[in-house]
Amino acid sequence: MKKIKITQVRSAVDRSIRQKRSLEALGLRKMHQTVEHEATPQILGIVDSIKHLVSVEEL
Repeated sequence: MKKIKITQVRSAVDRSIRQKRSLEALGLRKMHQTVEHEATPQILGIVDSIKHLVSVEEL
């Protein structure tokens, strides 16, 4: 399965609770923090819901 690298590029301040929890679910807690995940449909769905806060790179 492919891996993706997710980096938080915008702040979670003044965002909805749902968006903040999506960031936490991905393991992102700070600005410019990067995590790697398998490209499963569940992870891609979370990323799609917060695409304005993160940048995604395929590995």
